[in-house]
Amino acid sequence: MHTNKKIIKIAIRDALFKLAPQHQIHNPIMFTVYIVSILTTGLFLQAVFSKGDAPANYIFAVSLCLWFTLLFANFAEAMAEGRGKAQAESLKKSRRDIQAKKLSKASRTAKITLVESNELHAGDLVLVEAGDFIPSDGIVIEGVASLNESAITGESAPVIRESGGDRNSVTGGTQVLSDWLIISITANPGETFLDTMIALVEGAKRKKTPNELALTILLTALTLIFLFVCVSLLPFSIYSSIASGTGKVVSITTLVALFVCLAPTTIGGLLSAIGIAGMDRMIQANIIATSGRAVEAAGDIDTLILDKTGTITLGNRQATEFIPAADVTITELADAAQLASLADETPEGRSIVILAKEKYGLRGRSIEELGASFIPFTAETRMSGANLPGRQIRKGAAEAIEAYVKQFSGTIPEFVKKNIETIARKGGTPLVVAEGAKILGVIHLKDIIKGGIRERFARLREMGIKTIMVTGDNPLSAAAIAAEAGVDDFLATATPENKLSLIRRLQAQGHLVAMTGDGTNDAPALAQADVAVAMNTGTQAAKEAGNLIDLDSNPTKIIEVVEIGKQLLMTRGALTTFSIANDIAKYFAIIPAAFAATYPELNALNIMHLATPESAILSAMIFNAIIIIFLIPLALLGVKYKPTTAAKLLRINVLVYGLGGLIVPFIGIKLIDLLLTLI
Repeated sequence: MHTNKKIIKIAIRDALFKLAPQHQIHNPIMFTVYIVSILTTGLFLQAVFSKGDAPANYIFAVSLCLWFTLLFANFAEAMAEGRGKAQAESLKKSRRDIQAKKLSKASRTAKITLVESNELHAGDLVLVEAGDFIPSDGIVIEGVASLNESAITGESAPVIRESGGDRNSVTGGTQVLSDWLIISITANPGETFLDTMIALVEGAKRKKTPNELALTILLTALTLIFLFVCVSLLPFSIYSSIASGTGKVVSITTLVALFVCLAPTTIGGLLSAIGIAGMDRMIQANIIATSGRAVEAAGDIDTLILDKTGTITLGNRQATEFIPAADVTITELADAAQLASLADETPEGRSIVILAKEKYGLRGRSIEELGASFIPFTAETRMSGANLPGRQIRKGAAEAIEAYVKQFSGTIPEFVKKNIETIARKGGTPLVVAEGAKILGVIHLKDIIKGGIRERFARLREMGIKTIMVTGDNPLSAAAIAAEAGVDDFLATATPENKLSLIRRLQAQGHLVAMTGDGTNDAPALAQADVAVAMNTGTQAAKEAGNLIDLDSNPTKIIEVVEIGKQLLMTRGALTTFSIANDIAKYFAIIPAAFAATYPELNALNIMHLATPESAILSAMIFNAIIIIFLIPLALLGVKYKPTTAAKLLRINVLVYGLGGLIVPFIGIKLIDLLLTLI
């Protein structure tokens, strides 16, 4: 609440500063209001010191309404910018001067030179150790460490960063919690991810999107048409007055009021706030939008492409089951598998040790205590294991273990072969365990589907979005994972070229395509996609190719991205509908008041029975100003989105905002007229 009050105070101040002509000229609709506000102020001063074209108090009231219309529009924009600026200030506080340990070469024992972080350039090598802050954005080229990235993501849970793979990207300002890393700097001073975030979340630096520009051009054209109409009405009024001999010439002040009520000032005053608020909602969802166009496009996507590893699955295969051979107990297999994996630091090896411990109560033992030597995995042997006194245990691919046991005149039993085939058909990876010539059984390694992802895909389906999984796996494994995850389609044995070709083919068919990815091999496809959500845990190449960066690295965040995009489009459509509809009521208030003296027949249009021409015009002007204030919360929060068809959304818009925009002004203008009459 305190933060909201602070934002409101700053927005009130900024609303006054935004009255400067260099700011107003960026909004053509409100700039015309700005010009006529200055004009009526001049007419008021003329009426005070000499004869005016209308009573001074009437001109003053109209002028005041015009200035308040401008202030309220400025306030709406300032409020939308306020939350982004508040987050930018928070990010600026997290930016700190860090002393970096610059290395002469890529070695922990190399010569270290202490330099300030702002002196680092792309290509420099630095060492960071436990307790150090990472001085700038970079790529891990050596080491593995746990990091605290809460300054960037807001999430306090530590994350692992290591050389190689898709989790080697680090961000300046984050802290190393354990171990050490050698980092190759990828950003020059002032070009870090944090600097980019600060610039992006400051709403004032936001560029208008193509749709917003198109709508601005349309509204500007309408404004110019109404301006021409109102200017041309003065000579008609003069002519009619002379011709009738009794008619009264309409005042310039009244024509100004007519113009402002005819022009689409309501949506014109809120348009910028709607766009800024849309990007701000992305920031609140922990998504950095590097392009306003991407936020809009997200509302229209109909196809989503997801990388499997690390996106749909956890990214590392895990042991889920031990299947012993016919003459072996499951405890014997679990014991041998754990012994063969004690020194295996891969995620698969650690998962085997944990499964044996948790499911079969086998306590982890020390290789040294057992007097064992560990046999590491190599691409040539395709197996690993341990040699213990009197025992030789191996685990690995079926073909490799089959060749190994042949040396001892052993073979893989048919029962075990059937289990290997069953696991492969399910999309899993079978690891065979052997001791000497004897086959002990099979370990089932499986890609673990992320929790709740099937339900999330079902929700995307409700939104009319087709999901396609891409993976380098064989078609059999890919089909099994796709069925378990609940995606609509899949592309197996996918290369970067295949992914790119798929997106281009879908776009050629008229689809709007979104993609999520985190690896360097995803970068070409991310660059081609209409909406590209890169994971913050991913590589630098992926983040540079994406136009949205998910700080939480949650691939199903695309649902929030789509909803925010749809909210933005719906909000703009709803307020445009409301703005055009409420102009109709203002016509019935102002036109009879402005021209009934010249054309008495127009009194028949005074269906609201407004008291006097002056009170009618002032009532419409006051309503025109204050309705912007009432619509600011809707512009900032957005129209609530529920998965439904475009036709139904259009009907709701017309009924709620079209009909509401028609009825509300009649009630509001009449109430204001009654209040003015009492005063």
